[in-house]
Amino acid sequence: MILLASTLACALLASPQRPLDLEPIATGLNAPLWVDHAPGDDASRVFVVTQYGKIRIVKDDVLLPGAFLDISAKVNFSGEMGLLGLAFHPNYEQNGFFYVNYSNASGDTVIERYQVSATDPDLADPNSGFVILTIAQPYGNHNGGWTEFGPDGYLYVGMGDGGSAGDPGNRAQNGNELLGKMLRIDVDNPSPGLNYGIPPSNPFVGDPNVRDEIWAFGLRNPWRCDFDDATGDLWIADVGQNKWEEIDFEPAGQGGRNYGWRIMEGNNCYNPPSGCNQAGLELPIYEYGHTFQPYRCSITGGVVYRGRSMATMQGRYFFSDYCSNETWSFRYRNGQVVDFADHSGELSSLSGVVSFGEDADGEMYVCSAGNGTVYRVVPAGLRLTVPHLQAGLPASLDVAGGSPNAPVALAFSLSGLGSTPIPPAGVTLDLDAATAGGIATTDGAGAASFGGTPPLALQGRTIWFQAFQAGSVSNVVVEVVD
Repeated sequence: MILLASTLACALLASPQRPLDLEPIATGLNAPLWVDHAPGDDASRVFVVTQYGKIRIVKDDVLLPGAFLDISAKVNFSGEMGLLGLAFHPNYEQNGFFYVNYSNASGDTVIERYQVSATDPDLADPNSGFVILTIAQPYGNHNGGWTEFGPDGYLYVGMGDGGSAGDPGNRAQNGNELLGKMLRIDVDNPSPGLNYGIPPSNPFVGDPNVRDEIWAFGLRNPWRCDFDDATGDLWIADVGQNKWEEIDFEPAGQGGRNYGWRIMEGNNCYNPPSGCNQAGLELPIYEYGHTFQPYRCSITGGVVYRGRSMATMQGRYFFSDYCSNETWSFRYRNGQVVDFADHSGELSSLSGVVSFGEDADGEMYVCSAGNGTVYRVVPAGLRLTVPHLQAGLPASLDVAGGSPNAPVALAFSLSGLGSTPIPPAGVTLDLDAATAGGIATTDGAGAASFGGTPPLALQGRTIWFQAFQAGSVSNVVVEVVD
């Protein structure tokens, strides 16, 4: 996935947006809150975190009956509290370690390590819990919860400001508090007296006025963050107070920033309400205001899409508003927000979006708490599916959603995205220097298949595929041939 994402990041300049759709993969869930995948998995298995304390597995689009892990007995599920985060150790294939972020009976934040069963990969050992870190919480809201390993192998934890309203203790600007911060810790090399270590490159190590665990300051309630798989950049969606929701951007490895809360709410003074000192603050790259029609009130951060089935969407950062159920995306290029798109009409089934997630192929998922459903985001209309290709082995490339009983053609490119007009079909492909790959006829349901064997000469090459019919084109699928 990382190789593919890097290839696409270099190849992509600007490409048209293609319509999106939603495909439910799990329904009837109690408060689904997060989707993730384990290192070493293929895209057939994802893990779904539920706020009330269970982690479920969806395998081949089927929700397994039992829980991977059930810690509901120790989780305080109330309001914004609960089981809020999951992170798999980068060496999960070898050590089986994963980490959860939850609210305990006292309402405090706990980071705890568990281990997968030695005999069943779909089951965790419930007795393997080992507490890494506990952080006292003065109120029941603004717990953050996002927990993820960065490209550097360290564990990042997004902490809210401790709650209530307006950060009454000014904790987000207090270097002696872990609340209102982004933390970075080393779970593999504990320091004396701790169950975790301090990375020596943390930006405030040695500063007597700032805790060594702190990576960044000034967060109110970071509700879902994302490391871009291609660049390592960190995206932080920070929930606002009364007026403004914001998205913060951190170039890879550039810690030590102060994102402004409670001095600022978005790009605007909060405390004091005017004339605030903005020196040294990192302002958001994007903000939007609260409105009543539609009712916008709370940002849900998403992911930078780096999957393989929608290559024209590469590099887009997706996010939603929990209250309005709107979903948007944009690219961030040369310090500017560009190619802004509103996907709300396409993704209108969403209700109470609480997070986005990814599978092993980088395909995007959405947790819709309002209807207890986890969706996969897929191309709308004519849809091309390409398996992982191996040189010298036969493969079937499948088309669905086409006009029934009609010709459908396959094209490919070895040079990437671009523009290739096909006048007889009345379409323009999203491929550079497209080459014909075959013609088939759809069945009565609008489906067809293309068979073939990639030659050994294509091993290690990247191929972009797109299907088309008269008046319509499919998504572009990109694949690196094994």
